[in-house]
Amino acid sequence: MSFRESAEAQVAELELLSSMFPTHEELDIVDQLALAELRDYAEAEGAPSASNESPPAPPPSSRPHFVIKQRLKDDAGVAEGVEFSLSCTYPPEYPSVVPEITVRCRGLSRAQQTQLHAGLNAHLADACLGEVCVLSAVEWLTDNLRAYVDKSSSAPPPPETDAASPRRRRQAFSRLWIYSHHIYNSTKRKNILEWAKELGLSGFSMPGKPGIVCAEGAQEACEEFWSRLKALTWKRITIRHREDVSPHDVPSGQSVDSLRKFSGFEEAAFDPRGNHMDLGLLYQFLREKGCHDVFQMYFGVEGRR
Repeated sequence: MSFRESAEAQVAELELLSSMFPTHEELDIVDQLALAELRDYAEAEGAPSASNESPPAPPPSSRPHFVIKQRLKDDAGVAEGVEFSLSCTYPPEYPSVVPEITVRCRGLSRAQQTQLHAGLNAHLADACLGEVCVLSAVEWLTDNLRAYVDKSSSAPPPPETDAASPRRRRQAFSRLWIYSHHIYNSTKRKNILEWAKELGLSGFSMPGKPGIVCAEGAQEACEEFWSRLKALTWKRITIRHREDVSPHDVPSGQSVDSLRKFSGFEEAAFDPRGNHMDLGLLYQFLREKGCHDVFQMYFGVEGRR
């Protein structure tokens, strides 16, 4: 499928979704400019060219991003209190590849959220590859989300045996050094910041090419962060290095917060030039945080002041 055909399919699906979810509360197209550029591209590419030698225009760099909000309904069709939101961004190749979809539902734990995404992604990969599938994703959630919510509400509370012991309460600590071929997409960049804040992680994200993410905090939260991140569509993403501290190695009377090297989580830019950052400034930043050793792990050379 060509980029033009992909753009036409994306525009057609968005028009269908707009007719099915007509209010802003149901369907919020976050980036209207990206949609306008996509529509112009699809229409321009479909028009006859004035010159057969003119190369085709590249697809627009910005991608449409939208959010669908729905409530589950009972057997009588009455809306219940369980609400979910589906956040979607189209990759340029969609529908030849699955879209980038994130689902949020307050009734689910982190682990069940991860299981829900795994089930939805498996459904889309099996049933929808090559065809537009956002409506199918909404229908799958309508049919299957209730089981996850019921499982969450019926799950027994964690046992309190020995919970009063300070040593038992201590958590393992992790610091993940993540490498991506590139981080351009505004939705991914927003997700990284929002997920880090939600999970109580500190560190930083450097967009561009390459893309770098450092996330530190409780090991369970770091694993959840990585699980969400790798579920998105990437050209390449991997954990280049990780630092783990077991609960028994956390100093007595201290929490995992004492092991952090970053006070919060931010998106860091180092004198960007096009899609690339000044790696010398990155090295200085890492050195100030006491993390400069990872520079060589990322780039294969020692940094310079």
